[in-house]
Amino acid sequence: MGHVARDKGKLLNRLRRLRGQLAAIERAVEADEECADVLGQATSARGALDGFIAEVIEDHIREHMVDARAGANDPRAVAAEELVEIVHQYLKR
Repeated sequence: MGHVARDKGKLLNRLRRLRGQLAAIERAVEADEECADVLGQATSARGALDGFIAEVIEDHIREHMVDARAGANDPRAVAAEELVEIVHQYLKR
């Protein structure tokens, strides 16, 4: 079983919240709300999508790029954790 299937419930909840955020943006545009309000909602939705992407990438790195038997001091494990941190910094801006 892959990590996406194992974490499916958590990931689907994130996507459902994102769908709700997008629907709210659509309603705001239909209602001719202020641009600043629409942009604020869009920024929040973008952050939610970035969080989803970061979580899937992090899980992928830990599941497929690091030997589960390797210790925390294994150079590959250290490099993987550094990569996870870089992904979070990039996507969280």
